Amino acid sequence: MVTIVLTRHGHVEGIDPPRFRGRAELALTERGRRQVQATARRISAGWRVDAVYTSPMQRCIATGQAIAASAHVESRVLDPLNDIDYGDWQGRTHDEVRAASPELFKLWHDAPHLVRFPGGESLQDLVARAADALRLVLDRHRDGTVVLVGHDSVNRAMLLLLADQPLSAYWRLSQDPCGISEIKLGPDIRIRRVNETLHLDGIS
Repeated sequence: MVTIVLTRHGHVEGIDPPRFRGRAELALTERGRRQVQATARRISAGWRVDAVYTSPMQRCIATGQAIAASAHVESRVLDPLNDIDYGDWQGRTHDEVRAASPELFKLWHDAPHLVRFPGGESLQDLVARAADALRLVLDRHRDGTVVLVGHDSVNRAMLLLLADQPLSAYWRLSQDPCGISEIKLGPDIRIRRVNETLHLDGIS
């Protein structure tokens, strides 16, 4: 049986007020760095980690490296964990996109499974990448504990996939910066926790 510990990178600029970050390279803020250290301590205390894989974005690499250092293992990049490609929306604030494309912006929140971002990806593309990431991990690890460090979008997609839920349920899940989810993969799938954030209490 393989245990997947799924977490999101630490806080970055553009989360609040919200901006479509996607593939933009963003450094962790000071708050994000504190979150990452708390998450590294929480994971090393709660699990015996065998491997850490991260999105190729620097905010995830930095998060994964801290977790790996605490667990005394190597951190490696896994490209399918990358954030969703927002295409023409990348870098723009939600208010800017709402003003420029009100109908598509509303559809993204009402029926996200029906949207393809102009010049970018759809949730169908994203969940296919999430499935590829899981297959690669399971090919390399038959047992033990593997930490995956991704993004709000890809983590939601992976949890929907593992819970056998439709992509229309995308907004029903929360994935806070450095929130921790745990999934047991064996003869069946058991989601043990989703978006645990108690280890971040007091960090602002």
